[in-house]
Amino acid sequence: MSESVRRDETDPGADVSLQSNEHVEHEQVEQLGLPESTPPTKAPSRTIKDLFNPPKNIAAIRQLLFEVAEKIELHTHEFDLYFPYVDNVWVRQHRAGSDKSGRYKTDYYACRLQRPTYTPKAVDKPRAEGTPTRKKQIREGGKCHMKLKVVRYEGGYHGVTITQLGDKTEHLHDLDTMDRIKRSTVLMDIARSEVMNGYMPASVYTVMSEDEEKLAASGGRHLKREDVRNASQAWRQQHKDPLRVHEGYRYDHGNGIVRQNGAIPLSQTITHTQAVDPTLAYYAGLPPDTLAFSEQDRPWLEPYLPPIDAVVAEDGLPHVTLTYATAMDSMLSLAPGIQTALSGPVSKAMTHYLRSRHEAILVGVGTALADDPGLNCRLEGAGGYGGLGWEGQPRPVVIDPAGRWILTPQTRVIRTVSEGKGKAPWIIMAPGFAIDPNRVEMLRYYGGKHLGLTDHDERWRLRWEAILRALAAEGIRSVMVEGGGMVINDLLSPQHAHLVNSVIVTVAPTYLGRGGVTVSPAPKQDGFGRPQPALRFKDVRWQTFREDAVMCGRMPPVYGPVHHLTVPQAPSRPVSFFNSTVDAQNMFQRGIPVSEPTSS
Repeated sequence: MSESVRRDETDPGADVSLQSNEHVEHEQVEQLGLPESTPPTKAPSRTIKDLFNPPKNIAAIRQLLFEVAEKIELHTHEFDLYFPYVDNVWVRQHRAGSDKSGRYKTDYYACRLQRPTYTPKAVDKPRAEGTPTRKKQIREGGKCHMKLKVVRYEGGYHGVTITQLGDKTEHLHDLDTMDRIKRSTVLMDIARSEVMNGYMPASVYTVMSEDEEKLAASGGRHLKREDVRNASQAWRQQHKDPLRVHEGYRYDHGNGIVRQNGAIPLSQTITHTQAVDPTLAYYAGLPPDTLAFSEQDRPWLEPYLPPIDAVVAEDGLPHVTLTYATAMDSMLSLAPGIQTALSGPVSKAMTHYLRSRHEAILVGVGTALADDPGLNCRLEGAGGYGGLGWEGQPRPVVIDPAGRWILTPQTRVIRTVSEGKGKAPWIIMAPGFAIDPNRVEMLRYYGGKHLGLTDHDERWRLRWEAILRALAAEGIRSVMVEGGGMVINDLLSPQHAHLVNSVIVTVAPTYLGRGGVTVSPAPKQDGFGRPQPALRFKDVRWQTFREDAVMCGRMPPVYGPVHHLTVPQAPSRPVSFFNSTVDAQNMFQRGIPVSEPTSS
């Protein structure tokens, strides 16, 4: 922009008599009487620094919160930071209160243009002595019917879920229309804070308008000087001290408030002296365990990953990617129960990129007990690692039929939940095992739950079809299976080939030696009893990441029937077991035989 700041198009010529108008304003304020009942003006929570150092990607986040095309999950502090930027769009209609636990609190919002058209009355209602009459304009309403349901959870983690209410719809207007009609709380707070610091509204307007890009990103494209005056009106009635122009600025007849020759714009001064506002310090740094995976290394993986807009297949199954790291002798670990690192730094980052592309990550209870894994995504840009909410964080799923995995607040996966870096696990169990109700309640407190299944195979093991369909019924559209050995070997068997969409294997340049956990499907024979290769992948691609090699492939089709005995299927939807020890004991007494399944 030029040094002379643009005039307010809605008030031609206003800047010409600006100085005299400000003087008259001071004269009038001194003569006004203020009723004793008038409460003191609340100090604004934002300053001019929040305009020149806005939250990262604020324009995109405002658009996201305007559209709410899909469910949005935010940390509570993120909601409190971002939602005031769009409160010119959304108006809270009513609060439904909290549930019995007191952890869930629900609010309902509607688009501001859902209100009936407002027409100012010919005669305004009586106002307190000395209070100026506000200039009100006709505001059209009844144009938009979008509504929101906002659920705030305060428990083992603090989060807010935003969803559309009723049938899915869209605004009948754009975000710029709302920015033109009304200013957000953020902009009004910033304007009020500057006036409360002793600056003239015209000077505040000039300074706020200097960086047009940042002002527009925060919703202030249509900001007017009158908005600044309105924001500070209540405070000016209580404080009659003369106001001043910002340092480095002056009044110029015919041009209003302009920068002095050679003066650095205040927007640049604030940005240079304080690149990161303390209130935004959370977004400035990333956790030390953050991983980066190059954009250039991602495209070749794409054919083997679920699409961004993945849907559950017609057979009710989600997309399944089987992935693991192995040594050259097909070993996963040195010995059962021993955690063994195999992946190099780049292939490890690749694994976390794969996690970010799936809605759930599944392991057996053996892996959970041996490794105490976090089961989250540590990739830069994921939730808790520079991303928004829980973006890119998969839902951990642990197959634990007998309830062997005992969670505590110190368990790593629970710690990631408390730190806002991951989601709480879902634990899949078989009927017949009693579990302490306190364990059930603790998992719920952190946002997880137990899923009980009754669908099992001829050896009373949970069926993979039932597990995957249960996850799909819970809204999971893609699953990444990471281990352990028994889970991987079971899914590599021919009878499960139709369940796996793709396989991604990292091969480390090392031998672990005999005695470890091996990945090797069951042997295969032809019709004459002669041995045959157990499995050969198709559509194979190889890629090297420094010292590691990564193979992507697909399971081969199974020709001819796979002979295995089945039992009558029970409904595959998850049922609520183990709400109490008595429930589990009653189920066991009904004679349902139970044994450890394959996925351990």
